[in-house]
Amino acid sequence: MTRVLVTGGAGFLGSHVTALLAAHPAVDLVVSGDLRDSSVPGVVSAPFDVTDGTALAPVLAQHRIDTVVHLAAIVNPGRDTDLEYRVDVTGTENLLTACVATGVRRLVVSSSGAAYGYHPDNPDWLTEDDPVRGNDEFPYSRHKRLVEELLARARDEHPHLEQVVFRIGTILGPTVRNQITALWDGRRLLRVAGSESPFVFVWVDDVAAAMVRAATDGPAGIFNVAGDGRMTVPEIATRLDKRMLVVPAWALSGALWVGRALRLTPHGPQQVRFLRYRPVLDNTRLKDQFGYTPHRTSHEAFEQYLRTHPGVARG
Repeated sequence: MTRVLVTGGAGFLGSHVTALLAAHPAVDLVVSGDLRDSSVPGVVSAPFDVTDGTALAPVLAQHRIDTVVHLAAIVNPGRDTDLEYRVDVTGTENLLTACVATGVRRLVVSSSGAAYGYHPDNPDWLTEDDPVRGNDEFPYSRHKRLVEELLARARDEHPHLEQVVFRIGTILGPTVRNQITALWDGRRLLRVAGSESPFVFVWVDDVAAAMVRAATDGPAGIFNVAGDGRMTVPEIATRLDKRMLVVPAWALSGALWVGRALRLTPHGPQQVRFLRYRPVLDNTRLKDQFGYTPHRTSHEAFEQYLRTHPGVARG
């Protein structure tokens, strides 16, 4: 029987994961490691901060944890980059040390497609064999790259600690609101001229189900997590029945530079790269090797998002 600790277990994704784990017949104990108490029945709350290097090992040892699902993260990155670094990078480093010290058997980590980075030479479909390059100008992307470098070193130095690393696309869910979904809220959708800016979406229930399989009987490895297919900005605009505001990259970059200088927007010119060169994830390995096929495609996840967020689409 598996004894699982979920960091960030009281969060949006964490609450979905802990609920599924608590109902799983092969799981003996589920502990939510979070600064907030878990509201999921049958889940034990163990308040701790992943940025505190002394807090993790005692909890793992006390509950005889053999599997850790690492979800602790900043929900809306971009506001406090120092805190984001401590949670993402330092927190993962602390967790790795604690897992090795207490004999944890398996570590499941939620990485991101952002780890690949936003680059003009990205292939149309990124696979797990493509390099993790991140972008220094995007702290979230840089932090995910640094986390993956930590994990790669741990695989070499501590091969007895199995790893499942999920590089996840844009997660949609009934309560999701973030800088991605904000792009769809206005009367017109912003499009950088000459770029279709495709997105890959995955519904939160699919991410949670993949996490549970990884924590119980799935194989170790690195896997992209996304629904089949992708959606471009023109396709999204058509579905929302909204017009597009098409702006040349140079003009948008200049406008963001001025807006940032005048403190009218938190976004700088680098945001143009974020909009133009989105990483598009190939999920073949998830389906063929890991053994999980998302129930919703990217298009179906988007449709479900619209059903749970009335008013986003005009039609």
